[in-house]
Amino acid sequence: MTEPTGATTPSGNTTVSGEVVEKIAAAAARTVPGVADLGGDVARFFNSVLDKVGLDTVGDGSRGVSAEVKEGTATINVVVVLAAGTVVAEVTTAVQRKVTEAVESYGLRVLAVHVNVDDIAIS
Repeated sequence: MTEPTGATTPSGNTTVSGEVVEKIAAAAARTVPGVADLGGDVARFFNSVLDKVGLDTVGDGSRGVSAEVKEGTATINVVVVLAAGTVVAEVTTAVQRKVTEAVESYGLRVLAVHVNVDDIAIS
């Protein structure tokens, strides 16, 4: 869904889709040390199936992230898989900070970043 960002110029409005925010947030979350993967069990299962049939990049850009964009603000939900041995609070706080910085660098105001730890990756 595409919503106005709140930016209006004499020649029109600027809009940013939720999908764009999701991709920005997913890319930022993946850079946080301790994040092993994004997405819940079902999303990761379907991604593995797509990998096996040669569609390995389908849905990867925003997997594990959803965003609601309204009037220049964004509320973002991120589902993460943590690496074994990481401290949950440290990683989730870092995810919130990185995602907020990344999305706000595009001119949106982030109202909240909700992080759901879905699994732990044990090597």
